[in-house]
Amino acid sequence: MSREPDDVNKLTESTYKNVMEQFNPGLRNLVTLGKNYEKTVTAMALAGKTYFDAVSKIGENATISPVSRELGLVLMEIGETHKVVQMELEENFKRFHREIIIELEKKTEMDVKYMNATFKRYQTEHKVKQDSLERSQTDLKKLRRKSQGKSSSKYDIKENEYLETISSRQTDMQKFMAEGCREALLEEKRRFCFLVDKHCMFSYHINTFHNKAKELLEGKISGWQEKCSDATKVPDTIMTLIERPPTPLASTPGSSPRVDHYNRRNAESMVPPPAPQLKAQISPLANLFHQETQPPVISHSDHCSDQGSLGEDNLSSTASQSSDLDGGKRSRVRTIFPHKAGSNPTLLSFDEGDIILLLLQEERDGWLYGEVDATKQRGWFPSSYCRPYTEQANTSSKCINRLLSGSMDTPMRSFSQVSLPEQEEEEPVLLPPPDYSDRTPSRPMGGSTPSPHSTVSNGIGKTPAFLGGGNPFATIKLRPTVTNDRSAPHV
Repeated sequence: MSREPDDVNKLTESTYKNVMEQFNPGLRNLVTLGKNYEKTVTAMALAGKTYFDAVSKIGENATISPVSRELGLVLMEIGETHKVVQMELEENFKRFHREIIIELEKKTEMDVKYMNATFKRYQTEHKVKQDSLERSQTDLKKLRRKSQGKSSSKYDIKENEYLETISSRQTDMQKFMAEGCREALLEEKRRFCFLVDKHCMFSYHINTFHNKAKELLEGKISGWQEKCSDATKVPDTIMTLIERPPTPLASTPGSSPRVDHYNRRNAESMVPPPAPQLKAQISPLANLFHQETQPPVISHSDHCSDQGSLGEDNLSSTASQSSDLDGGKRSRVRTIFPHKAGSNPTLLSFDEGDIILLLLQEERDGWLYGEVDATKQRGWFPSSYCRPYTEQANTSSKCINRLLSGSMDTPMRSFSQVSLPEQEEEEPVLLPPPDYSDRTPSRPMGGSTPSPHSTVSNGIGKTPAFLGGGNPFATIKLRPTVTNDRSAPHV
């Protein structure tokens, strides 16, 4: 079906107008939306990577647990796999930006100018040809009006010339409009083909991305699900470790404290029992060497004769007291592991090899309460972190021989005989009741036999070994006394 020339011209003009007024503005809008799409996907990929980084971090924490280690590894693998998928998605949208957004933006700006110039050129040429044809037709009409009623042959020849000119111009006009319409339709089609081709390529890349993601995930999902198929089962190896019979803690004969069943790594997380309420009382050590009667003043005449017996009495008394305190040795332990209290004020911090004096003899749920000799800090600590401690007291056979032979040149005095009235005014030493409640001496002090471990030189009692280097009389201050005794021999 052939179209009229005017219809062809209208189709051509509508095609150009459609490209300029609909297609190119649509491309501009498409570029804007594409940039927003790209930003959104980039933000989504970044958020996805952050999310799966957190999943991997949780998996790392789970690998510490003996029962959840495999699940932690699964979480780490899931996080890494999804991060690879997100990276592939980012690469696809970088290609989308490079091959579609930039190309559309550049083509749109160029095409607006090109289509405006092409349409204007078509309209100009069409107008010129249309005017030429109309002018020839007007001239033919004038010639025919002029030749009416006349039989001159010259009008016939001229009329034939006009008819040939009009026919030629009509043919040229039809050819021009057909060619112009064809060109306009092809311009429109080329633009739509360009848009379709670009998005076909983008679809191909997206399809490749999804296939790769499918390959990454499809072979692993079943294995991941298998690891979490039974959430109520504890592995046999862990159950064997949990149900293993406890190993008794080394202690003094006759005592059977509970064994610490907790893992050493979780020792700090366990909540210890509250610190004991210590009732203030005077320690037996404060008046350990106190005597009921005031020591007599030794006269100048009696000093020389009583010097030997005084040394023997002091030696016997000191040895008896030291032997009575030997029961306190079992109250001290040596640490075999370091322990940090952290932010818990009720726990005790110490290093490996520290000596701790036990303030409570009984173990409570795997915890002991004591005081570090070096720092004097008190608190709870795990019983599995220490072993019973026995100290070999230093002996001095030379001092014993001097005391027994009476070869001392100056009078010998024990701490119990020096400034006793002033001693009673000092602040008492406070210790918890459990320390010595079960250690009442089974024999009188005076009847004990002196031993080398409790004997000291110069008549001064050596610090009992059970205090582990700490002086129990550090708070007792000795004040000088005035005497008129001049019985010392002149050298």
